Amino acid sequence: MATEESIKTQADTETDVSIDVQGVSKGFGPFKAVQNLSFKVNKGEVVGFLGPNGAGKTTTMRLLTSYYTPDSGSIFINGVDNAQQDLETRRNIGYLPENNPLYEDLLVSEYLDFVADLRGMRGSDRKSNLDRTVDEAGLSEVFHRPISELSKGYHQRVGLAGAILHRPSILILDEPTEGLDPNQRISMRDLVKSLGQDRTVLVTTHVMQEVETTCERVLVINRGRLVADSPVDEILQLAPGLRRVYVEVEGDQIEAGLATLPSVESVSRLDPIDARKRYIVNLSGADDPRPDIFHLATQKSWTLWDLHEERMRLEDVFHSLTVEDESKS
Repeated sequence: MATEESIKTQADTETDVSIDVQGVSKGFGPFKAVQNLSFKVNKGEVVGFLGPNGAGKTTTMRLLTSYYTPDSGSIFINGVDNAQQDLETRRNIGYLPENNPLYEDLLVSEYLDFVADLRGMRGSDRKSNLDRTVDEAGLSEVFHRPISELSKGYHQRVGLAGAILHRPSILILDEPTEGLDPNQRISMRDLVKSLGQDRTVLVTTHVMQEVETTCERVLVINRGRLVADSPVDEILQLAPGLRRVYVEVEGDQIEAGLATLPSVESVSRLDPIDARKRYIVNLSGADDPRPDIFHLATQKSWTLWDLHEERMRLEDVFHSLTVEDESKS
């Protein structure tokens, strides 16, 4: 029998979870967009939700926001089943869809007033929320301008302002930087990061750099199934075969010598620079071979010009995970 203390501990743990997806599936005719999907997002986390086109990301987001109903499984938003209490759970969510529909003929101020009306916001809360939202989204300079005259970057900010106006505890963003130029991407990335300081944020994007600089954790979905769930700083370890070391060195029998090291899977030769030979050393495990390479260079009287581990890109890991998953199907 559970004790009062154990029940309290369990309840406290559950309140730390903002999004809880339990065995959710969703199909459209014979096509299964989401298959037995399960994951949790804790309060205050900024989580990247990644996957190839058609992987089920947008379907999942529409399930979270009660736009779709699961064929099976359950979704809990702040501990509440969104199939049973969809109006309550929707109040806790701010959603910016990929196409970001806006009324172009309205001023920014008119649009946000319209959103406030839809949300049933009244009195002092309405004014304070509006002032705070305009400040957070950086819309002061364009507040009285028509939306049709705004840049793509400001369009995204207006859409984001509409999503956070009611002060939701959860923010779901579907490709928030799509179509932005590099400067606008950086600005929007910083904005999303700042919004995540006091909210739970789930964001999809195809730009891996945004995930690395903005998110704490990564969920990877492919063909409707979850294939990875890892902190950003650990996800690179999920594909250890991608690790490699760059070596630039002068000497004899270098390639054969490098191949004898236990942590080396293969050695690829690059074009030399004058007398300096260059290699990419592909690793077979998690061990770092650089100390062994240094000692080997000393023993063989090689002149070592450069030795560093090449930084693996999240894009490489993403490709490896999704391709591997498809090969198992």
